Amino acid sequence: MYQKRNKSPSLGVLPMLDMNDIPSSSTGSDAPALRVMVVDDAPERAEVVQRAIWRAGYEVIAHVASTFDLHRRVIELKPDVIIIDTESPDRDTLENLSLVNRDAPRPVVMFTRDGDDRKIREAVRAGVSAYVVDGLAADRVKPIIDVAVARFEQFQALRRELEETEGRLADRKLIERAKGILMKSAKLGEDEAYRALRKQAMDRNLQLVEVARQVIAVSELLG
Repeated sequence: MYQKRNKSPSLGVLPMLDMNDIPSSSTGSDAPALRVMVVDDAPERAEVVQRAIWRAGYEVIAHVASTFDLHRRVIELKPDVIIIDTESPDRDTLENLSLVNRDAPRPVVMFTRDGDDRKIREAVRAGVSAYVVDGLAADRVKPIIDVAVARFEQFQALRRELEETEGRLADRKLIERAKGILMKSAKLGEDEAYRALRKQAMDRNLQLVEVARQVIAVSELLG
């Protein structure tokens, strides 16, 4: 998701936040609020971001000044969403996001002033779900986060489906290989070899692919 919006007027420097003084939006749902981690190296700007998040009805669980050690913090705190507000995503930021996306993927919203096409592509590859140029407007925080979460969940579902398909294909190749070994070593037909594998699996309460792996391992051991 890439959005380019008109710049909002400067909100100035805010006092230290007391979240009890900020009414959160009511969504009419009993679902728990999304837990958000904020990454911003400018304290005043981070306060603006946190105010917008709380007004949108979400919970800010942490504010960190940089993406240094972000991987550990995400695993430790398990936020539902990560929001990064930065002038421009640098190499370290993108590398740290890539680590998070590999090991503990989360929806990531990035507010930035850098609309360079190359940076947008690099950010998306690193796992950014929504890349929003020209600052943060409080009334857009909720829809942007909601869209980012929806896009992330859709992508994760597609990735799981792809991994499951690849896994089934890999299992099928192992079964075909084991079947070929039995056909050659025991002089069996294709159907007979398959039935032999299936019978072993049923007798030993194993999955067919597990028996196939064992047949291949024994064949390799015997040379």
